[in-house]
Amino acid sequence: MVRLVLFDIDGTLVHTGGAGVKAFTRTLATEFNAPDGVERVRFGGRTDLNLVRELFGFHGIAPTPENFRRFFERYVFWLDHILADSPGGRCAGVPEFLEALRTLPHPPRCGLLTGNIRLGAEIKLRRHRLWETFETGGFADDGEDRNQIAVAARERGRRLLGGRLRDDEILVVGDTPHDIRCGKFIGARVLAVATGGAGLEELKNHRPDWAVEDLRRTSAKEICG
Repeated sequence: MVRLVLFDIDGTLVHTGGAGVKAFTRTLATEFNAPDGVERVRFGGRTDLNLVRELFGFHGIAPTPENFRRFFERYVFWLDHILADSPGGRCAGVPEFLEALRTLPHPPRCGLLTGNIRLGAEIKLRRHRLWETFETGGFADDGEDRNQIAVAARERGRRLLGGRLRDDEILVVGDTPHDIRCGKFIGARVLAVATGGAGLEELKNHRPDWAVEDLRRTSAKEICG
């Protein structure tokens, strides 16, 4: 039985119309006078810290704690501003899947496992009225590597459940090979959805426990019950 479900955000729960990429671009331009380079970076499945480090490298910006702080303070401002006028919405099947989890005889706790910093995650999910759904999680604030974030999410989930949580009682839901790899790293089961960063066949090649086109194509009862 699954007792903790950890969701990725971008391409798994919501689409933001590229608001995150636009906020990165605007932040580099306004705070660091670096108006290009973002187009050379692949964002899918990456962590915010890792992306910023790569962009700093393109422009010769020192990756100091102060510069990371400057970047993210300005980034969340632009993200909130840009999201207000961006297209997007919840990914297919998300509301139904979350409701199905809630109505299980023994509903699992729901958390996040995301490469977003925590405040960025909150801004994105509040925009789509999903933030309050999640009780715990792991974020880019916990580490630059997605495996570190997965470990942090698992340990917070374990504390939420009173210290009793086996690795195989965790389900990770994500849309990229990065999500599959970090789920396997913590011994969790993995449900891959082709609603964002990768196609269904690519996801299947990384051997998740389940791979579906979207969350309408699966059953919370079958996977988690």
